[in-house]
Amino acid sequence: MNTPGETPAFALWFTGLSGSGKTTLGQMLLPRLRVINPLVKLLDGDVLRNGLNNNLGFSLADRSENLRRAAEVSKLFVDSGFITVNCFITPTHDVQQMVQQIVGAGRLVTVYLDTPVEVCEQRDVKGLYQKARQGLIADFTGISSPFEAPENPTITLSTHLMNSEQAVEKIMGVLGMDG
Repeated sequence: MNTPGETPAFALWFTGLSGSGKTTLGQMLLPRLRVINPLVKLLDGDVLRNGLNNNLGFSLADRSENLRRAAEVSKLFVDSGFITVNCFITPTHDVQQMVQQIVGAGRLVTVYLDTPVEVCEQRDVKGLYQKARQGLIADFTGISSPFEAPENPTITLSTHLMNSEQAVEKIMGVLGMDG
């Protein structure tokens, strides 16, 4: 990603179902990443949808545009020397490939949280899965809208089989930043 001695700048992109732990792990990583680069920014789907992307719905086309904008913002931060921690469902192979093309393959670290939908439903503090199953939320990823696991993620974590601290340690180890 960077040459030796250079401050690293890259995009760490978490993908997985709602409730898989993307934002939780992203927030836990921030202080660890700031040790190697003080310029670290977390980009989260809920936050972007309250501002930059507040004009988008949840259709597949709007989700694609939401992620295109997120990837462009992430790229701008990486171009400016930041590590970005991106927490987005990123549901289809087409969108995953678009993110990679925008950010750049050599600057993107994909972290797939491979968590069964049943576990995500148990963790769901917002009650979104229940609403989706009742038909109150249309196009809900993993229930009424597709989720395609990434084909070649940099890191795959089964967050239902490890605790958050173990997941963070694995990520840091794969990044070569353990210890």
